[in-house]
Amino acid sequence: MIYLDNSATTLIKPKEVLRKINLAVTKFSANPGRSGHKLSIAAALEVEQTRQKLAKMFNLEDENNVVFIANCSSSLNLAILGSVKDGGHIICTENEHNSVLRPLEHLKEQGKIEYTVATQSKIGGIRREDIEKCIRKNTYMVICNHISNVNGDVCDIKEIGKLCKERDLLFLVDGAQSAGHEKIDMQENNISFLAIAPHKGFYSIQGLGALLVSKPECLSPILFGGTGTNSLELIQPETLPERFEVGTIATPAILALSGGIDFVNENFNQIHDHLDDLTTFLNYELSYLPIKIYTATENAKGVFAFNIPGMHSNEVANILNEKYGICVRGGYHCAAKKHEALGLLDQGAVRASISYFTTFSDIQKLIFAIKSMLKCKKMI
Repeated sequence: MIYLDNSATTLIKPKEVLRKINLAVTKFSANPGRSGHKLSIAAALEVEQTRQKLAKMFNLEDENNVVFIANCSSSLNLAILGSVKDGGHIICTENEHNSVLRPLEHLKEQGKIEYTVATQSKIGGIRREDIEKCIRKNTYMVICNHISNVNGDVCDIKEIGKLCKERDLLFLVDGAQSAGHEKIDMQENNISFLAIAPHKGFYSIQGLGALLVSKPECLSPILFGGTGTNSLELIQPETLPERFEVGTIATPAILALSGGIDFVNENFNQIHDHLDDLTTFLNYELSYLPIKIYTATENAKGVFAFNIPGMHSNEVANILNEKYGICVRGGYHCAAKKHEALGLLDQGAVRASISYFTTFSDIQKLIFAIKSMLKCKKMI
């Protein structure tokens, strides 16, 4: 089986992650921060070390502003719903995942906000000018998907971050597809909120998301409950991260993330270059075939989208799976506006997504399978 669905979740986990998972369930299973005994304290220290690693990686000033939550979608929901300004206006992009679009639509239906979807004026991704022309007097937030989970289009977060600083706008970045293999500096890029998916770019396990918050004063909780602090009070604590972390946190997933950070830090350049090389190779080889490619050649970030004319993307994905043992994703990838922008509402797109553990042989076998399908259809 060849696994090319890493944009959904990574399959192969590095030894650093596996070791931390084992430690989590054998040595640090106590509930961190909920008791004063040695085992609880030891688990809490492991969790705090993970916060420190993330804060350092993304240049966040205070590690206490690293919030662990159920998944990346929950992180995005917290940033959007927790910072809402009645009567305000938000700018997002055509590249957004439904974990951004649906909360925005919910707020719009409630009459709380309006939002504008910025479109790409150039091939390859969203630029500053695409956002700037959408700004209104009541705009208070810009949301950008850093790397599209559909076709790998890249948002220029550096220049958009400058724009947000100039206009005093909150800046939320969805780093689900970029964190772990792209440099993201929260201070340099003026990022107010950064949402990440540990089970993707950090090769960790499912069940955890993180929201890194540089402007906590602009965020209110959307969930309420036990935090292990101020237990006799009926109001949510003011201090972070407890203000936003409700109930028992996912210690095994947090420790697995810690191992993933170690792996990424040790191999960051190799990971980045490997994704670039394999995506470029795939794009080059398929560009000679009578198929439709939706990934720009300069966006070699490990996400590659295509279609075979006359076939629905789900049909192609099913054939690749059943006949050739290759796992890709067909359909709509939870990104309605992106498929609309690409003209793919009827067909969807086939997405092959690459990880550090994907080999050139894996990509060659995908290319062979596509060529074989085209021959069967007498297209080559």
